[in-house]
Amino acid sequence: MSEEETRSGQSKIKNKIRSFVQSIKNKWKKDDDEATDQAEKSRRKKKEKQPVRRIIPIWLKIVIILLLSLFAMMIGMMVGFSILGDGNPIDVLRLETWQHILDFITET
Repeated sequence: MSEEETRSGQSKIKNKIRSFVQSIKNKWKKDDDEATDQAEKSRRKKKEKQPVRRIIPIWLKIVIILLLSLFAMMIGMMVGFSILGDGNPIDVLRLETWQHILDFITET
């Protein structure tokens, strides 16, 4: 092989490598552009989104949960007092019953 043929072969290889590298760069650039476009679209959707109007406001949900918890606690005390304590279930709601319980606890 002559020196000229070797150089022309090398230049062909270099050109192929350059075109290959350029095609990869173009593909990466295209992928980056698509990702940027998707991010931009999602930002626009977030800006265009209307605020959610709740059927039941959060403060009302908290009040409802507190009332239901109080109701469940009262039912539990009535069941426990009547089954475990062999007492009248309504007696657990009286103030005198709780004063009697506190007297037992604080008595030294």
